[in-house]
Amino acid sequence: MAWRNLWRNKRRTLITVASIFFGVLLATIMSSMQEGSYNNMIDNVVKFYSGYIQIHEENYWENKTLYYSFEVTDSLYEQINSVDDITLVTPRLESFALASSKDVTQPARIIGVDPEKENQLTDLSQWVTEGSYLSPENGKDILLASELAKNMDVTPGDTIALLGQGFYGSTVAEEFIVTGILEFPSPDLNQRFAYMRLEEAQDFFSARNRLTSIALMVQNYSKVDPAMKELKKILGSPYSAMTWDEMQPELVQLIESDRAGGIVMKAILYIVIGFGVLGTIMMMVAERKKEIGVMVAVGMQKLKMSVIFFFETFYMGIVGVFIGLIISIPVIVYFIHNPIPLSGDAAQAMIDMGIEPRLVFSAAPKVFFNQMLTIFIITLIISVYPVTSILKMSVIDYLRA
Repeated sequence: MAWRNLWRNKRRTLITVASIFFGVLLATIMSSMQEGSYNNMIDNVVKFYSGYIQIHEENYWENKTLYYSFEVTDSLYEQINSVDDITLVTPRLESFALASSKDVTQPARIIGVDPEKENQLTDLSQWVTEGSYLSPENGKDILLASELAKNMDVTPGDTIALLGQGFYGSTVAEEFIVTGILEFPSPDLNQRFAYMRLEEAQDFFSARNRLTSIALMVQNYSKVDPAMKELKKILGSPYSAMTWDEMQPELVQLIESDRAGGIVMKAILYIVIGFGVLGTIMMMVAERKKEIGVMVAVGMQKLKMSVIFFFETFYMGIVGVFIGLIISIPVIVYFIHNPIPLSGDAAQAMIDMGIEPRLVFSAAPKVFFNQMLTIFIITLIISVYPVTSILKMSVIDYLRA
């Protein structure tokens, strides 16, 4: 009876269903865009430099000096590789030095890497705008970030001198040939980064067979916690493992603050949807007052009548949510394969943070489920109105309507 009643006034039913449908669609698109943007930010950060997990000497992160480097062993690599979720292991040796060319001296952050593994992790070669990437062969080659190279007035093929402090505290100095120039999206990185082969960095800093960190990649973000649990079981002193969010608290705060803003926007959307649906339900009850009065007068119980109205609202909620789900899936799939490029100040702000300037969408199950559930609950709450109206009705007043 409730289902048949819905189609006695098709326009009213379609308006209500459309309100619920557009609510599900808009809320799902908004959530998908939010979650996709967060995932894009995280992926850019972990793939740009840090990796999902890093292993250090337990005091290194607070001090970041060669004194807290550690000696790498085959057993350490075996322990790390025994964790199934880890897909890539990249060793690094990092420290600071003064880079000099002609009469110009600049501070530089020297990063010794395995060229092949580093490129698999960060795709470092894509940022080479002049010259060439590091070759796997031995040689005194170095990659300089663009602003660092510009300030020193050097180009590929030029020679620079590095002056720094070795692992044992002694002064170290050596000449290197600039093989390429790196143009990062972040101005801060362009000011100071310099890459060389891991073996050359270890020789330069007198830190033979030592590392400051091992960057790890996992299959996807959901595998970070399981991998960390395994690493903590097998790694003992003096090693310490940190996840990307522990190394990047600023990014976590940015995501949480943006997520809070998104909740406010969705709350406003839910309120608009709720009042839209409530308006049509109130109209439905008002138009059918006389009908309700007659049915109650001839013996129908108020409770049964209120149950019929409850199921009418329930069915409209089910239909609206279902159609919203069916339509939102292909829309989001389209945007997943066709991200929206950004321009202007918004794009520049993302580039400055080292993030690709585009809106990426997500198809995570919670994107669909949370919005469907929320709007369906709102519809059920609204269904209380016709139920209470009928239970409290005055038959005489309804018959006179």
